[in-house]
Amino acid sequence: MTIDKFSYKLGAADCFCEMVRAGVKKLALSHPCDTQEERDRFLPEFEKLCQKYGVKMYREDEPFITDLFPVSMNKGKYNVLFYQDDSVLQAYLDLKAEKRTCEYAGEKRREIAARYGKLLSYTDEGIERLMSANQEKEP
Repeated sequence: MTIDKFSYKLGAADCFCEMVRAGVKKLALSHPCDTQEERDRFLPEFEKLCQKYGVKMYREDEPFITDLFPVSMNKGKYNVLFYQDDSVLQAYLDLKAEKRTCEYAGEKRREIAARYGKLLSYTDEGIERLMSANQEKEP
């Protein structure tokens, strides 16, 4: 049996919403979409998931690029963030703003990526593993 791309991404979002609701993750990302139109086709279904699990969503049109993930995974992509607590979304938005306004280099660059990983509820070891394995970093 072949699972179509839409169903696969929707199933992943269902899992992420359940994890946010259960408190396993503070923030979760939908799979990145190549176009805004592709992402927006998911929105009615994502809204149903948010109602089902009591979580919220935020449409992300300007992905947050850090050393946590390869640049090509998110650059120029569109996705949705799932969260329960408004302070988590605000922390995410504040972190994005901090990256834009700071000298994004050295230890500060590493700190911002690590804080992003913490918002995604990754362990310190997981964050380190992702950053160390990432061979496609933003210049």
